[in-house]
Amino acid sequence: MKYLIITFSAFMLIACKKDRETISNHSSADSLTMIRDSVNVDTVADGKILIEVIPFPKEIKECSCYFAKNKADFEAEKYIYADDAGKTAYMKLDGKRLAMNLISSNDMEVDEELSKEIENENYKISVKGKKIKSEEALLFEGTLTIEKADGTVISTPIYGECGC
Repeated sequence: MKYLIITFSAFMLIACKKDRETISNHSSADSLTMIRDSVNVDTVADGKILIEVIPFPKEIKECSCYFAKNKADFEAEKYIYADDAGKTAYMKLDGKRLAMNLISSNDMEVDEELSKEIENENYKISVKGKKIKSEEALLFEGTLTIEKADGTVISTPIYGECGC
């Protein structure tokens, strides 16, 4: 009888451990998939305009402004917008990397407010922000608004900096 109880207890211990490993392995795989998806592609609003993370553009050599969706993404260099502080803005929208002409920009003569207008045949983009810190570069928080030619409009918060 004593051996039966010990054998049964050992069996239950092994069975419970096996179930826990299966559950933790399963949830871990789901979390990894979710993390991988959120790093590679960021959808904003109702999904009608896809905004993707871009590497810092190699075309930008000196002064620039670059923004992420929040401070954590900014620190992780997950930028959704970058420009060369005067001529060209870079984004990846709806799966396409775009280099668009800046129509207006006040980033290098900013007191407290940042304002940029970008436009091409498919998108009209507005960047608005407030200065939150002045150091070598100026830190901003604000809003990026994108209007598609079909009338779709979305807005997303941004966090980033402008400087030389």
